[in-house]
Amino acid sequence: MPCLYITTNLNLDGIDTDPIFSEATTAISKIIGKPEKFVMVLLKSSVPISFEGNKEPAAYGEIISMGGIDKQVKKKLIDTLGTILQSKLSIPRTRFFLKVFDTTAFPTRSKI
Repeated sequence: MPCLYITTNLNLDGIDTDPIFSEATTAISKIIGKPEKFVMVLLKSSVPISFEGNKEPAAYGEIISMGGIDKQVKKKLIDTLGTILQSKLSIPRTRFFLKVFDTTAFPTRSKI
């Protein structure tokens, strides 16, 4: 199940965030290749964030998936999610940082 967690310093009270959830869900599903019913999106606002030494609109995101992420997918996720935040919240793409994590990239140890 891919999970996207976005934190922003913007106050989103009174803002219709439904388009962010739906566009991000669809984009993640298509890019990673997982059904939309398995995609989770969390959005937290009004978090103090300083980026480039100032507190202008910015966002930090983390996406975690069990498989489906390679170099090309990572680049497409960063580009697409940055575009969504820029178009829906006016957060410049240069003020969005996305951490991408694939849980299958690390071998698991079996218990004896």
